[in-house]
Amino acid sequence: MKSELFAQSNLEVTGERFALQNAQLLRVALGPDVLAVKGAMVAFQGQVAFNHEKSGSMGKLLKKVLTSEDMPLMRVSGQGEVFFANDAGYVYLLDLDGDGISVNGRNLLAFDAAMSWDINRVKGAGMMAGGLFNTTISGQGTAALCTVGQPVVLDCASQPTYVDVQAAVAWSANLVPQVVSSMNMKSMLRGGSGEAFQYAFHGPGFVVVQPHEWVAPSTQAGKSSGGGGLGDLFGG
Repeated sequence: MKSELFAQSNLEVTGERFALQNAQLLRVALGPDVLAVKGAMVAFQGQVAFNHEKSGSMGKLLKKVLTSEDMPLMRVSGQGEVFFANDAGYVYLLDLDGDGISVNGRNLLAFDAAMSWDINRVKGAGMMAGGLFNTTISGQGTAALCTVGQPVVLDCASQPTYVDVQAAVAWSANLVPQVVSSMNMKSMLRGGSGEAFQYAFHGPGFVVVQPHEWVAPSTQAGKSSGGGGLGDLFGG
């Protein structure tokens, strides 16, 4: 059988533990365990097990239940190769060397299970902003992010940088953003706009921005993108 489908670029890559099979598909060679967002696995080879990852502490569990940043994680273990993707989004690898990154849970794909993670509330994000929470990953290892469209990385050191809260993918963990509003109260009472709230960054570090704005959970009739249910409470 002959076809361009069998071109070298479409054959499985080998080598690195975390590797891009292509721009939209992540390949992980197992050995040490990996934590991945549930639903991200698209294929695997070998003897691989997938298990729900509990929160690990009551404090983290309560954050998952009470916030919209609940991205249910699965622990992937065994021997073999696993492929991850998310709606054909673009995948990017970050090699952490004792540092950390704060990630929008909807842009998280997978990371080394040995790294630390927690859910953190963004300073100044009150009820009007929807209560904004991010997942912070730190330590030694690799994390894979997924963006809708090709992103831009902005340097926040030289001048204040403002990013729509629904377009922010990730930022340096050392940055402490504030949530600000570009709309006056009169405009907000009249309905405002989707650009009412922004993250304000200023300091040494970077922020990753995608050319797409996530739809806020509260605007999806009858739906919720996060947890907050009894299933999350008992599942951890």
